[in-house]
Amino acid sequence: MASFGRFLLRRTLQGALVVLGVITVLFVLRHVTPGSPVDFIAPLDANQETRRAIAEARGLNEPIYVQYVDYVLSLVQGEFGFAYRSSTAVRPRVFSKLPATLELAGAATIVAVVLSIPLGVLSATRRHEGPDYAATLFSLLGISTPNFWLGVMLVILFGVQFRIFPTSARPVGLIDAAGHLVTVSGGVGFPLDVAGFSDAFATWLRYITLPALTLGTYFTALITRLTRSGMLDQLGRSYVQAARAKGLPETRVRYHHVLRNTLIPIITVVGLQLGTLVGGAVITEQVFNWPGLGSLIIDAINARDWPLIQGSLVVVATGFVVVNIVVDALYARLNPQVMD
Repeated sequence: MASFGRFLLRRTLQGALVVLGVITVLFVLRHVTPGSPVDFIAPLDANQETRRAIAEARGLNEPIYVQYVDYVLSLVQGEFGFAYRSSTAVRPRVFSKLPATLELAGAATIVAVVLSIPLGVLSATRRHEGPDYAATLFSLLGISTPNFWLGVMLVILFGVQFRIFPTSARPVGLIDAAGHLVTVSGGVGFPLDVAGFSDAFATWLRYITLPALTLGTYFTALITRLTRSGMLDQLGRSYVQAARAKGLPETRVRYHHVLRNTLIPIITVVGLQLGTLVGGAVITEQVFNWPGLGSLIIDAINARDWPLIQGSLVVVATGFVVVNIVVDALYARLNPQVMD
C-alpha cells in the first residue's frame, strides 16, 4: 500500500508539472503573438488615455514575469480571467461547454469498446478466415479515414439522403414550469416519468449517434487491432496449452483466461485515448454543430480571444493528465510490477 501511495504521488507530481508546462507555453504564445491585447479590448476609436486605463485595469502594463505569476496564482484559485470581447468570466463559459464534450467523448468510447473487443476476439479466433479479413479491412479503413470527412459523409448519407438521424443542434434538456423535460431542438415537452425519460433518451440517442460514430471510428479500429494482436500473443502462451490439456472448455480458455490477460494493456490505451478524444473532438463538434469545448475554442481562435483560448486548453490538458493518472493507478493495481 505504501509503494502504491508513493507511485500515485509521483504520478500526480509529474502530472502537475505537465499542466504547468502547458500553462507556460500558452502564456508565452499569448505574448509572442503579434498585436497587443489592448487592441482587441479597446474600442476602435479609443484614445491613448483609454488604452492605458484598460491596460492598467487588466494588469497588462505589468512586467511579463509579474503577469505570469499572477496568471498562475489565479488559475490555482480557480479564476481563468475575463474574455477580451465580451468581458465575461472565462471559467463559467468553459465549464458550461465541458459537459457536452465529455458526453461526446464518453459516447465515442462506449461505441469503440463495444464494437472493437468483439471484433478483435473474432478476428484472432478466426485467423486467416473471412471474419479476420473483414475485421482487418475495417481496422485499416478506420485508422486511415479522416474524422472530418467521415462526419460529412455520414451527414450526407444518413442525415440528408435517408433522414434517419439529425445532422446538428444537440438537444439541451430543460425543465419547464409544468415539470416537463423540454428539448431545444423542437421544444417538445416530455413528462418526468418513465415514458418521458425514455422518449428524451431516444431523442438524445438520435442526436449523439452520428457524432459518436465519427469520433469513435479511429478509436474502434485501434482497439480492434490491439485486441487481435494481444489475443494472438496470449493464445500462443504455454498456460493456454496447459488449460486445454486439462480439458477446460475452449470458451472458458478463450474468454476467462486469454481475453482477461489481453485486456490489461488495452485498459491503458482506452484511458489514454479517452483523454485524446476530449481534445480531438474539436473537428467533430464543428461538423455536427455540437456545443462543446471544440466550438468554443474555434470561436476564440477566430476572435483571438486569448483568455478564452487559454482557459479552454488548460481544462483540456488538465483532463488529459487526470485521465492518465487514473489509468496509471488502475494499471498499477492490475500489474504491481510497474511501480518498481
